[in-house]
Amino acid sequence: MPNLANARQMLVAALWAGLWAGLFLTAIQRLQVLPLIQQAELYEVQATAIPSHTPAEHAVPHQAEETAWQPQEGWERTAYTAVANISLAVGFALLLAAAGNLRGGLSGWRKGLAWGLAGYVAFFVAPSLGLPPELPGTQAALLKDRQFWWVLTVADTALGLWLLAFAKTSTNKLFGLVLLVSPHLLGAPQPEFHDSAAPAELARRFIIATTIANALFWLVLGGLIGRFFAPHTDNKPV
Repeated sequence: MPNLANARQMLVAALWAGLWAGLFLTAIQRLQVLPLIQQAELYEVQATAIPSHTPAEHAVPHQAEETAWQPQEGWERTAYTAVANISLAVGFALLLAAAGNLRGGLSGWRKGLAWGLAGYVAFFVAPSLGLPPELPGTQAALLKDRQFWWVLTVADTALGLWLLAFAKTSTNKLFGLVLLVSPHLLGAPQPEFHDSAAPAELARRFIIATTIANALFWLVLGGLIGRFFAPHTDNKPV
């Protein structure tokens, strides 16, 4: 029978870890990432602005396209970002707790850091090798193609890391290595033309900022879930 007490503890731990890690990520994004996005949005607006000599009747469709709702700058945008970050963090915390539980528990924050690092590699580093973080106004491939490659890369990387870490035979470890490299051999979908409204230096700073922010987020999330989700002596490695 399922261990309901263990499942309840896992859920509570994930909620607490996700809450604090999500708030932590929001604070980092507010300080390091959001200013870069705001700069890129200015370049995007300038690139899509209608020249002043354009007749008014031709400007109506363009203005209609820009009436889509979005959070206001300031506390409203920060609040929506925090809600999204906390929701994602809770889901990721549940994944880390469930994976660690299969190996006998996370046994404290130090082991949680290792699981957080694995999550960082699977969910950010590996996909970013083919689809690096992009600023607004960047030309990209079709969304459905990018989503498919992202999911494939995350799944292959997570399973590949699991096999490399826990498989007992060299054949399975080799298969794990194949899984790690296969999405990159396949190649991420790319746009027909590479173009960006923002300068290349701003895009480089954005990639660095998001890489650091996600690394800190995953380490904090892993450490917290390892701290909150205490191991159980009846959990045995599989």
